[in-house]
Amino acid sequence: MFSSLSASAARGRGAARLAAVTLASGIVVAGAVATAGPAAAEETSQSPGGATATMDGLKTYGDAVIREDGEEQHVSAGLFEMSVEGGGMLQTYCIDLHNPTQQDARYQETPWSGTSLNGNKDAGRIRWILQNSYPKVNDLAALAEEAGAAGLTEQDAAAGTQVAIWRYSDGADVQAVDPQAEKLADYLEENARNLAEPKASLTLDPPAVSGRVGERLGPVTVRTNADSATVTPSADAAAGGVRLVDEDGKAVTTARNGSRLYFDVPEDAADGSATVTVQASTTVPVGRAFASETRSQTQILAGSSESTVSATATVNWAKEGAIPALSAEKNCAEGGVDITAVNQGDKPFTFELMGTEHTITAGATETVTVPLQEDQAYDFTITGPNGFEQRFKGVLDCATETAAAAGGDAVQMAGEPSPATVAGPSVEESTDLAETGSSGATVLIGGVAIALVVIGGAALLLVGKKKAAAQEKAPTQE
Repeated sequence: MFSSLSASAARGRGAARLAAVTLASGIVVAGAVATAGPAAAEETSQSPGGATATMDGLKTYGDAVIREDGEEQHVSAGLFEMSVEGGGMLQTYCIDLHNPTQQDARYQETPWSGTSLNGNKDAGRIRWILQNSYPKVNDLAALAEEAGAAGLTEQDAAAGTQVAIWRYSDGADVQAVDPQAEKLADYLEENARNLAEPKASLTLDPPAVSGRVGERLGPVTVRTNADSATVTPSADAAAGGVRLVDEDGKAVTTARNGSRLYFDVPEDAADGSATVTVQASTTVPVGRAFASETRSQTQILAGSSESTVSATATVNWAKEGAIPALSAEKNCAEGGVDITAVNQGDKPFTFELMGTEHTITAGATETVTVPLQEDQAYDFTITGPNGFEQRFKGVLDCATETAAAAGGDAVQMAGEPSPATVAGPSVEESTDLAETGSSGATVLIGGVAIALVVIGGAALLLVGKKKAAAQEKAPTQE
């Protein structure tokens, strides 16, 4: 049930928030942005699909106390709300305690492997808490009886649930101020067990295909919990005479879970590329992670109304030569972004990545991991034959952060979304160093490491230690 959204919307917002990290005086150069490609390059998200939403704020909450290094910090703890693009609302809890939430930040449904949950052995316990507490369980009397916490209010339930989650997501020493909320937090922490990661609301597999003209390219398989979805090819497909069909060659406009989509490319089609967008309305599974591309604190889903979800796949076709298909996915286990390149042509596809040349032989597939620093933004374009261009951008956000990692004098509190902290240069501010060519692709990534700048003989060192819990590889979930 999702009635708690409307019930909590009128409540005031918490005054406490994560403050921006205080930097030592001097100049900090963050090697965070890679080269931006031509404006015509198609931009590709690193999420395979799902819900996209905008942060509205902290809505239902209580008070909590964080104890760290002998000090106490009073914070607000509870449920956030987000508005889904295309319609719908989400309720979420924070799983990134020491990072600020940015008002109006844009979030994307993300696999656990692309967040700090990837390295957290207790990630499945967080999902158990979400499944067995508020707002998934909205009978507060029953929840109070189960936890031995008489008289639970919505604020107490939200605060207690968030406190229990923080103990597992951030390894925090945190307590709810209200005694009943604290009883709920203890009950949830003590009884939590590992559950498997929930499946995505909507995804396409694979997200990119390629092949020769005169062939049926694919399949792209639809994975969704929705009853049905609409299928819309881009104008480029129609212009090239390319039809979207099923296994029997029949034109398709709708799909469901397990549907296999093909691109039927006529023999006289000019070399080109296109996309197909699959969209549906469904409830997003509780426990799905939501990450932003602006380093706003990572969230985990506690409740969803009927919401719009979508996913896009690309197709590239040609008569001869290299015919690449490219996709990307954040890989927190390896500390970077995986670029998967498939070559369905009759000649090798060659591109340069991080100073290393990669060649994908005809009919082969290779995955290249681009190493990145934690919190590093990236924006790069890979080009290929026949005007092929694919652009990838995002931020590697794989670890929760302790106060020590942010800087000894940093004041950090959790709560209401706050302004963005210091970040690397925007795409518009970065220098466009991408090179184009008809036989391959060049990716020049600048500033991979955090720079050490010396002015007048004084050195400034930016330290970035991450929690040990975020570095431990998660075991197989039950």
